[in-house]
Amino acid sequence: MEWLKISTSTELVRVATDDIVYVHADGNYCDMMLTNGKSHKMTFQLVFFEKTFLQLRNKIFVRVGRSLIVNKRFIYVINLAEQKIILSGGDMREQVVFHGGEGESNNYQKIPLSRETLKQLKELLEKEKG
Repeated sequence: MEWLKISTSTELVRVATDDIVYVHADGNYCDMMLTNGKSHKMTFQLVFFEKTFLQLRNKIFVRVGRSLIVNKRFIYVINLAEQKIILSGGDMREQVVFHGGEGESNNYQKIPLSRETLKQLKELLEKEKG
């Protein structure tokens, strides 16, 4: 298990990478969602997390849009037709659905997800072992 350590002038956040489900950008801030359902708002842009995750030994994080990085271990469903990704499993308390297509619903978070990005992610996961 690897640990992510993020230090600012006022705090140190230390979290096991296996406990990070996703990181979602919100302007100049990012929300890091953990498996226990808790979210931690960080004063960093998403590119900071992208670069930090690339330095880890285990390449378990993938950027799936302008505002979202997900832990591949929690990807449950990728639906190209609906431009939807569902995260579930492990110690997660409930499923998280990100939807980039049209339509209205209360049970998902609407964020830009392109079909092409989801298609590439689907192909990447199909090629991985396990």
